[in-house]
Amino acid sequence: MNAAARLNQPARNQDEGIADVVQRERSRLLNFIRRSVPHPDDAEDVLQDVFYKLVEANRLLMPIDHVASWLFRVARNRIIDLVRKRKPEILDGLAELAELLPSSEPDPEAAYVQNERLDDLEAALDELPEEQRAVFVAHVLEGRSFKEMAEQTGENINTLLARKRYAVRRLRERLQET
Repeated sequence: MNAAARLNQPARNQDEGIADVVQRERSRLLNFIRRSVPHPDDAEDVLQDVFYKLVEANRLLMPIDHVASWLFRVARNRIIDLVRKRKPEILDGLAELAELLPSSEPDPEAAYVQNERLDDLEAALDELPEEQRAVFVAHVLEGRSFKEMAEQTGENINTLLARKRYAVRRLRERLQET
C-alpha cells in the first residue's frame, strides 16, 4: 500500500502512516534541506516544520496524493520563508558584495576583475579589528546566529550586533574606494 493511501486511512492507522513516511523520507529530505540552509540547527528546524505540517494536514484530513513531492514542496517553501526572514539580517545592506563573488562567465576579463574584487574584500576584512571581523565572518559567512555566538563567547547580543554594524560600515567605506 503506498504512503498516500496509508495517510488517508482511518485515524487508527494515521500514526503508523506518518511514522512510515517520516522514517522513509527523513534522510533524503534532510539532505535536500541542508544543501539550502547553511546552519545545521536551521536545517533540523525546517525538517521538523515540514513533518509538523504533514501531521497537521493529516489531522485536518487534507488528501495528499504524492506524499514525497508534497514534503519536498513544503520544505522548499519553508526554506524560502527562512531565507526571506533572514535576508535582511544576513545581508544588512551588503547587496553590493554579491558582485564580488566569482564570475560564472567564461570571460577571462570578468573573472580577473572579480578575483581582484575578492582580493579587495579579503584585504578589507583583514583591516577590521579582530572582534568585528570575527562577528562579521561568523554571522555573514558562516551563518551563525547572534544568540549562538553570545552563548559561545559570553558577550551580550547587543555588543555583537554593534560589532557587526561597525564592520559593515567599515567594509562599505573601504570597498567604495575600490
